[in-house]
Amino acid sequence: MDESTPVNPKADRALRRLDAEQQLQAWVRHQDTELVRLRVAGIYGPDKLPLQRLRAGKPMVAERHAPWTNRIHVDDLVQVLQAAMVRGRNGEVYNVTDGQPGNMAAYFNRVADFAGLPRPAVIDPSAGEQALSAGLRSYLAESRRIDNRKMLRELGVELRYPTLEQGLAACFSVR
Repeated sequence: MDESTPVNPKADRALRRLDAEQQLQAWVRHQDTELVRLRVAGIYGPDKLPLQRLRAGKPMVAERHAPWTNRIHVDDLVQVLQAAMVRGRNGEVYNVTDGQPGNMAAYFNRVADFAGLPRPAVIDPSAGEQALSAGLRSYLAESRRIDNRKMLRELGVELRYPTLEQGLAACFSVR
């Protein structure tokens, strides 16, 4: 999906984000100011990895059942924020992601591999309601493959970590 795709939030978290975006748009209409909207994918970085969950041995749905997810390394997010302040066009929406969608199970498996931890036990999707946190279930419910080309083109950002492998390698090289 790109920025022109109609939003269709399902999870409470996504509904709250849309409401906040709409409130900001209404506020801007009555102010002498501009608004550039950034729709940010899941953020990861050296201090923002699911290591506690992995160490606790909490399960995950199998990769073949896990829906699409998108992410952005925190350092790349900072670059995008700076570029949006300079080059973002008033009223525009930009998807902020590394442009390499994957799935949540593959993400947890790669983090476990980099950290030298066991991969999460695999559960059936029907068991997810009891075994997965509400936050994780909400991420899984909002499955999309997000296109970042507009962000790259219009904001002129060159990502430092355009792949999960590069981003995780950077996360673990600073530890």
